Amino acid sequence: MRRLLGPVGSVATLIGGGGAGGWPGQDCGFVAIPVRTIGFGFPGELRDRLNAAILSGEKTATSSLRVEYALDEEPLPRPGERLVVLDSQQRPVAVIEIVAVHVTPLGEVGLDIALAEGEGFRSVAEWRRAHEEFWNSYRDWLRGRLGDPSWQLTDDTAVVVEQFRLVETPMRPQSDGQG
Repeated sequence: MRRLLGPVGSVATLIGGGGAGGWPGQDCGFVAIPVRTIGFGFPGELRDRLNAAILSGEKTATSSLRVEYALDEEPLPRPGERLVVLDSQQRPVAVIEIVAVHVTPLGEVGLDIALAEGEGFRSVAEWRRAHEEFWNSYRDWLRGRLGDPSWQLTDDTAVVVEQFRLVETPMRPQSDGQG
């Protein structure tokens, strides 16, 4: 499903916010480390379901259209890169680490990826049907950005497949022992 990469932010900004002066990293106990953020699917039920699959360990891969990276002038993720996963309210829910990235034609995505996406697909045909439905839901927007009213998905459409692992979830505040 489409991944929405956010601009480089900072962990302090995303997790703790600023201190008295309001600046990220100031008096908040966090070190501001530049990271990219990621939102899986569109906000709402889809994102909530995908995030739950990540947190349960069922989802260890995602697929997106290569053309979206080009349009956004966004580099492809690199193995070892960590991304902060956001929920529908743009709050961090986890950190994932990219373990592999490859670009493949849509018609060559295999069952291993369909299963690793953790969305219950039992076949490549199910995976493709769901992904085409999703990507086609914003096809007109893509056509507009590309300046190509005839653009459509084909077996040759480049798909970015990312495999990742869950490395952490936000820490829960510890009790101060007074309550």
